[in-house]
Amino acid sequence: MAENLGGRKRLSTNPFDDTDGRFVVLVNDEGQHSLWPVFAGVPAGWTVAFGGAGGADRGSALRFVDENWNDLRPRSLREATDNTATLA
Repeated sequence: MAENLGGRKRLSTNPFDDTDGRFVVLVNDEGQHSLWPVFAGVPAGWTVAFGGAGGADRGSALRFVDENWNDLRPRSLREATDNTATLA
C-alpha cells in the first residue's frame, strides 16, 4: 500500500486509506454505510451493498456511499423523528 505524494511514495499503514485497494461498501440494519477492504471478512450485522466479490476501486466505493447515504442518522432515529413530526 503506497500513497503518491508528488512523485514520492509513502507507505500507508491503514488499509482503509489505500488508494490502490479494492473495497466493498457495507450496510447495517440501521442503514449506516462503511467502506471495507475486500481482504477483510464482513463483520456480523453488515451486508455487502456494493462492490461484489472482487470489490471496487476506492473512488467508486466512496461515490456509492456519497450517492446512497444522504442522511447520516441511524434508521431508528430517523423513524422516531418522522413519527414525532407526524404526531405534532
